[in-house]
Amino acid sequence: MPATPDQGNSILRWLGRTPVQTFVVCPVVVIAFELARGGGQILFVPWGCLLLVWGYLQYRLIGDYRHPRAGGSRGIDVPPDRIIATGAYRYTRNPMYLGHLIFLAGLAITFWSWLALVLLIVRAVWFHCRVLGDEKRLESRFGDDYATYRKQVKRWLPGLI
Repeated sequence: MPATPDQGNSILRWLGRTPVQTFVVCPVVVIAFELARGGGQILFVPWGCLLLVWGYLQYRLIGDYRHPRAGGSRGIDVPPDRIIATGAYRYTRNPMYLGHLIFLAGLAITFWSWLALVLLIVRAVWFHCRVLGDEKRLESRFGDDYATYRKQVKRWLPGLI
């Protein structure tokens, strides 16, 4: 039985979600690529799995922490009602996005994959551009409170950038 247009649209919407791209699509693409490139063999570096787990848990647990405290939606569709400056948000303004990048770094290491490294770089640039847009929206929504928070907390890495 062929898929209906509504089913096709819902699948495309699902695939367009950032977490699905990072935690499902990227690993499937990298593993398929590495299996094809290695003739069915794949290089596996077990300690890279620590970064995979860390990145996913950071994204997931911080999302669970943020949502009830800030309001809005789990994603960026509905902006938050409040600024959070506690928990991981006192160290970095984007801990959930950082979780995505840690996961992708783990993907590159786990499968010792140059494709995964390219995906990490492309996604890091994409996330950075997304953050710049998010910051403009948050600044217009929260004004001086957000400007003060930006001065106190680094965008990506605590104490660095």
